[in-house]
Amino acid sequence: MASLVLDNRDGWRRAVVEQTGLPFSRVRILRRLARQSLTMKGIAEATALDAPATTVAVSDLEKRGLVVRRVDPDNRRCKRVSLTEEGQRLMAAIAELDDPAPAGLVGLDEADLSSLREILQRATGPRP
Repeated sequence: MASLVLDNRDGWRRAVVEQTGLPFSRVRILRRLARQSLTMKGIAEATALDAPATTVAVSDLEKRGLVVRRVDPDNRRCKRVSLTEEGQRLMAAIAELDDPAPAGLVGLDEADLSSLREILQRATGPRP
């Protein structure tokens, strides 16, 4: 499964990096934040980054005007990070980039693709 995904994402990743000028690790954070705001800890867990790397990445995104940190109303000791309007526009532009399906999926009918989409959304969705 991993090779199917990784082998087919290289071209798309290159296009994203070229269009945004961001390292792909930053784009991964933005993609998580496009779904919902997250704490710094939540970002670290969702992206498999350690705490210092998460702080550096979020600080970079904040300087670029793509994210904002706010005090979490449920836990004032935590910061919640969310996309700014500029971050949302960037994510919309990324969504417009061509992301062709892997060759192995081309033959699937619409019902199978719909099921696969649902499974992948659940698998990559927010973690408790």
